[in-house]
Amino acid sequence: MRIGILGTGMLATALGGRWARAGHEVVVAGRSLTKAEVLAGRLGDNGRAATAREAVLGADAVLLAVAWTGIDDILRSAGAPAGTFAGTTLIDPTNAVDHGIGVLRTPPGSSGAQDIADRAVGAHVVKAFHLFPAEQWSDATKPPVTVAICGDHPQALATTEALVRDAGSRPAVLGPLNRARQLEEAAGFVIGLTFRGFDPRDAVPHGVIRAG
Repeated sequence: MRIGILGTGMLATALGGRWARAGHEVVVAGRSLTKAEVLAGRLGDNGRAATAREAVLGADAVLLAVAWTGIDDILRSAGAPAGTFAGTTLIDPTNAVDHGIGVLRTPPGSSGAQDIADRAVGAHVVKAFHLFPAEQWSDATKPPVTVAICGDHPQALATTEALVRDAGSRPAVLGPLNRARQLEEAAGFVIGLTFRGFDPRDAVPHGVIRAG
């Protein structure tokens, strides 16, 4: 695939590296072209730097690897209001939460992923890769994890599932995009416990939970 990555931070580096090694073409863009060029160089022959708009146009999938506060700027730079994302799988790993607290910034009944879908006209948004730190994919010694994803478009879900596998993990489709808030609340739960010095794994049952 041709994968556009909007962002040059740790998650962009980790997943970009995994996907480049899997044989995908990875096109990197960010606020700084210099940083994009440095990251593209680290990705080897399958990586290259571009503008945000160039990274999106013709991509099979785009990873929105920026902080929540930077989403508006990068989407505008990529031409989202003009429809550059139309029909494109847009993977959202962002967490719209208060730093160190984990409380969602989005209003009740909505989600960050649905907000992004509204801003990126015509995009096929899939929530994914938001629950684990970048080290999960930058450290080859870490065991595989299950990456919960949700979205409304079957082909976009299939594309994301393939990229989860190519990142060395297992995809699990939770449902349509209206389940994104549940996934984002789970991230807030993990972040809140972590910043208070608790291991979130100790707060989650490891057996089978049955309804009723």
